[in-house]
Amino acid sequence: MTQKQKFEVIKVIGDIEIRRYLPYVAADVLVEADYEKAGNAGFRPLANYIFSNNISMTAPVIVEKKDKAWQVSFVMPDGSKKENLPNPSGDVKLRAESEEVCAVIRFSGITNKNRIAKFEAKLKKYLADNQIESLGNIRVARFDPPWKPGFMRYNEIVQVVSGMKIR
Repeated sequence: MTQKQKFEVIKVIGDIEIRRYLPYVAADVLVEADYEKAGNAGFRPLANYIFSNNISMTAPVIVEKKDKAWQVSFVMPDGSKKENLPNPSGDVKLRAESEEVCAVIRFSGITNKNRIAKFEAKLKKYLADNQIESLGNIRVARFDPPWKPGFMRYNEIVQVVSGMKIR
């Protein structure tokens, strides 16, 4: 079974979860393309990095808008330290992140621009209604391989937030 990024659920309100993500290391690649092409283009060099270095595959694959490009990321297995991972080559970069508090909305199906916008709007409305500040861009977290039928896919929109009391 594929390992998933570690988090703790702090609060559940309807379709929205507030989560605390534990510190993690991600392998990233920047792709200058539209969303639909960026995920596939970024997947290849990231998969090559993890498979050629015998690193376990994890879920989700995360896609986030960065200026005029999309950052496609794999979270390294739980407990990974940036300094202990093999140095990537080419366009792949490693990044260490500290703990984050995020608001998350889950959805099934494909992740095209219209569906992402629909669930992003719902999440942003919840945050605005509850006076929770968003930090940075949303992340699209895709948990299933591209060959899985669209209606069976599981996805999330993730937004880093501020102003949440933990515990």
